[in-house]
Amino acid sequence: MRTFERLLSVLLLAFALAATASAQKITLRYAHVGGDGEGQTRYAAELAKMIGERTQGRIEVRVFPGSQLGNLSEMLDGVRVGSIHMAHHDFSSLDRFEKDVAVFNAPYAFRGPDHAMKATNEATSPVLADINKKLVEKGGVRIVGNFYRGARHLTARYPVYSPKDMAGKRFRGVPIALWNTMLKGMGAVPTPVEIAEIMPALMTGLVEGQENPLNNIIARKMYEANKYVMMTGHMESVLALFVNEATWTSIPDADRKIMAQAFEDMGKRSLDWYRDSEAKEIAFLKEKGAVIITEKEGLKLGEFREAVLNQVNVDYPHWKAYLASLDAIK
Repeated sequence: MRTFERLLSVLLLAFALAATASAQKITLRYAHVGGDGEGQTRYAAELAKMIGERTQGRIEVRVFPGSQLGNLSEMLDGVRVGSIHMAHHDFSSLDRFEKDVAVFNAPYAFRGPDHAMKATNEATSPVLADINKKLVEKGGVRIVGNFYRGARHLTARYPVYSPKDMAGKRFRGVPIALWNTMLKGMGAVPTPVEIAEIMPALMTGLVEGQENPLNNIIARKMYEANKYVMMTGHMESVLALFVNEATWTSIPDADRKIMAQAFEDMGKRSLDWYRDSEAKEIAFLKEKGAVIITEKEGLKLGEFREAVLNQVNVDYPHWKAYLASLDAIK
């Protein structure tokens, strides 16, 4: 009888432990718009794996790439209401909740990759700390991480050397207000197109050019529609990882700390990816027949910078203090 009681006791304890483990496990839905082969898709997959391993399975992150949970607007609404727990996209996509978050995508705002990452990390950026409070208050959304995709460059059907070459031409922009400002500054007619529709837009001539990091240009084979790649480097492309605030605060403190460290580590890893890949990406594009245009070939970077910053000052005059604060970050 005692043997039976001991066995029963062990079984009950095992069931109790299993039930407790099940109750503690948290599953997070993580959405993004990136496709196969893009750095952002690799980032999300590796981050999810890292979090699962470091929390010993207590936090499971299920990633839904390629706009599976909706387009950009639907994804943002999903994170706001909590049907999607995590997502990543350009900082300025969150401007529906707080307009000034777009300052982190301001063209020519950063001195390079390292500065861009520090300026978009709450631990080192007073600007992000301030704006994050507003995002939580107004949208119930918090930025918890960042990762570097590389500088954004122009592509077109024809060579572009200065803003004059883009005058009156339709160029695809991310469907966000700041991209309208930037492309207007470049002389183009801003034409919003979702990333999933970018190749049809380029192939049919709906737009004559676009701008993206080299990794995206390659992953989506944009060089097949746009032979010319202008190395304008007009934006340091840093994407924001953001979460639903109610979901974030519901995660136990210890696991939040583990996740926060994972966000930090993956941000550093993304910088390493960029440094390892840029020269290879340029070589790949040349092999595919793309024509790379730099200052050496006559690209007038000074004219682009001046024209775009003038338009930013017109459309966002209140950003002066923010931009100065970002520039002061060492």
